[in-house]
Order: sequence, then structure tokens, then C-alpha cells
Amino acid sequence: MSRNIQVSRLDRRAVEDQEVEIVERKGIGHPDSICDGLAESVSRALSQLYLDRVGKVLHYNTDETQLVAGRAAPAFGGGEVVEPIYVLIVGRATKEYEGRQLPVDSTALTAAREYLAEAIPELEYGTDIVVDVRLGEGSGDLQDVFGEETQEVPMANDTSFGVGHAPLTETETVVYEAERELNTTYYADHPELGPDVKVMGKREGDRIDITVAAAMVDAYIDDFDDYDDAVENVREFVTGLAESHTDREINVDVNTADDYEEGSIYLTVTGTSAEQGDDGSVGRGNRANGLITPNRPMSMEATSGKNPVNHIGKIYNLLSTHIAETVTDEVDGIRDLQVRLLSQIGRPIDEPHVADAQIVTEEDVDLSAIEDEVVAIVDDELADVTGVTRRVIDGDVSTF
Repeated sequence: MSRNIQVSRLDRRAVEDQEVEIVERKGIGHPDSICDGLAESVSRALSQLYLDRVGKVLHYNTDETQLVAGRAAPAFGGGEVVEPIYVLIVGRATKEYEGRQLPVDSTALTAAREYLAEAIPELEYGTDIVVDVRLGEGSGDLQDVFGEETQEVPMANDTSFGVGHAPLTETETVVYEAERELNTTYYADHPELGPDVKVMGKREGDRIDITVAAAMVDAYIDDFDDYDDAVENVREFVTGLAESHTDREINVDVNTADDYEEGSIYLTVTGTSAEQGDDGSVGRGNRANGLITPNRPMSMEATSGKNPVNHIGKIYNLLSTHIAETVTDEVDGIRDLQVRLLSQIGRPIDEPHVADAQIVTEEDVDLSAIEDEVVAIVDDELADVTGVTRRVIDGDVSTF
């Protein structure tokens, strides 16, 4: 098989060498990330339901999930949720197969409850947050494209594209690791930190400024001094983490909107701004690699909640990122690589309309010297495109 794989020189400086770089990551408790996490957990649960009951993944998507913020009254020592957060899991799903009814809605609700209990433990399911499911039937023509049983490799459900890049810059690494470490290692010893942690990185030359918005949980904060200590602890932790990833000058600010004189601080009951005015949607937050990177091309597709079998908005974003990481791991001399994969509806997903790899090499490396090696890796990864499906269903790949 001859795939349309193109390799060319990227006509710009590596992002690491550009004068200004901006990077953002929305933490798992951010309203948009809550929607991404719910949509993806329901997606995996539906895939597993279909595999268990009928032996294959049927047509579905849950990538239109929405969150309507609630209202809360936080207070030192513990406040209360006044009006619950409302989540609508919306999309399409196959509810009947060969005359057999499938428990789609109950499976979705169970998956949502289990995800929220793990990701946002301070949220009480059913009182602090209400989850509703509205999954309709899919379009007949797309179901036909999806259900090609004569094809070992599925047909693309859409004419769309995915993008990926590697390696991460120092700023990208700091932003990504700061949120992940705050919500894992740091949180284990600091329950006052809620999961709604947003990290914004700005690099100008050799100075990196990190701005952290960290929701604090009121039940673990007794007074303003406690709160001030909690903020300072986050600042010190992120500063230390950043300094372990770069020799550049680092400055970290936390909760810059606080006004102590007015008594206005980022104090929450549940650890997420969704309790008080911040709505959320799937696909409005982190891209498939977990970051928002305006210095690089990005797809507007929502990766979370899409079917992992033939939905290009999911598969090609994950695959392009994986290809970029694999190439930069295995091929020496690459400073910056971006990969773009374009599908054509009805065409096998291992045969993209074009697979485009654009490269910034090290100064002493000629592109022609590594081109064949890059093409071979891209070709191998495309040949194993269904491996993305397996990893997604198993929960081995993060989509946000």
C-alpha cells in the first residue's frame, strides 16, 4: 500500500526559539474539563457495553456534553451548594441491536457517577451535581459508513483533520506537569486544593511567567491566614517544579484576582468554579495532548466523547500526537515537528487523504538525511491505526 505521506521543512523557527510563547492547561476540575472527562468516561463505558453484549463497538458519540453552573455559598470551615450544577450528556447512541435492547442510558449514568467520584470527590452526586442523559439515535448514512463489516480497517466517518506536535517545549512541559502534579502528588497532602486548577504559561525570551488559578476548598480553610498559606504553598510548589524543568528565569503568581481587603478570594465548597457561574462544554478546553498551544496549529475538533473506532476528530488527533512523539523519540536531529492527518469520509482510516510531517531540524542536520526514516515511522503508525482504538477503550490514552 502506498500512503500519501509528505515530509517537508517547516517554514518557521522552532517554538522553543520564538520570542513569545503562550501555553495553557485547564485542570480536571475546570468546567470544560469536567465535560471532557464525563464525555470520555461515558464513551469508554458504551464501547465496553457494546463489546460485552454484541462483540463490537456500535455507532455512538457523546461529544456534545454540556455543563450549566450552579450556585454556592462558600465559607471558612465549610459552606454549602445552594443550587446544583447541571450536566447534560447529549449525543447519539445505538440502543437496539438485532432486536435486543441495550442499557445505554443507565450505563452512561453509572460511568458519570464513577468518574465524578474519582475526579471531584467533594461533589456529592445527585445533590451538588445533577446528571441527565439525552442520547438519540444516529444518522443512518453515518451508521452505514461506521458499520462496514467487510472492512478490517474502518472507514472514516468524516472529512476532517487532526494535528500533533513534538517535542514539548520547556514552557509546555512546565504548564502540563504543574497541573498534573498539583492534582496528584501535591493534592495527596493538601486536601484544601480543589481540582479546578488552571495554569497559564507565558515565555518572553528567557523568562517564564506562570499564572495559576487554584480553587480552594472551604472545609479545609479556617480563615484568611489559612487561605494565604494555601496560596503561598501552591506558589512555592509550582516554582520548584518549574525550576526542575528549565534554567530560565521563573516567576509564579497564584490567584491574582484575589482582593483581601474586599474579602474576595477563590474559595469554593466543592473545588470547582462550576459551582458558581462557570459553565462548560466538551472541546473548549485542552486539545488531545492536554494543552492549549496558540503558537502551534490546533484542531477545533472535540476529542473527548467521540467514538474511538472511526471518528476522525478523535483518532487522528490522538494518532498525529503519537506519531510526532514517536518520530522525535526515534529520529535524531529534530528540533520541532508538527504532523497533520487529513481524512476523507468513506475512505479507510489507515489511508489518510494526506499525512503531512513538517520539520525544523538541528542546524547541522539535512532534512533529506532523515526523510526516509520519518516516512517509515509514519507509515508503520498508520498501519497500526486501530491500535489507537484499543488504547482508548482500555483507558490508556488521555484525550484532554
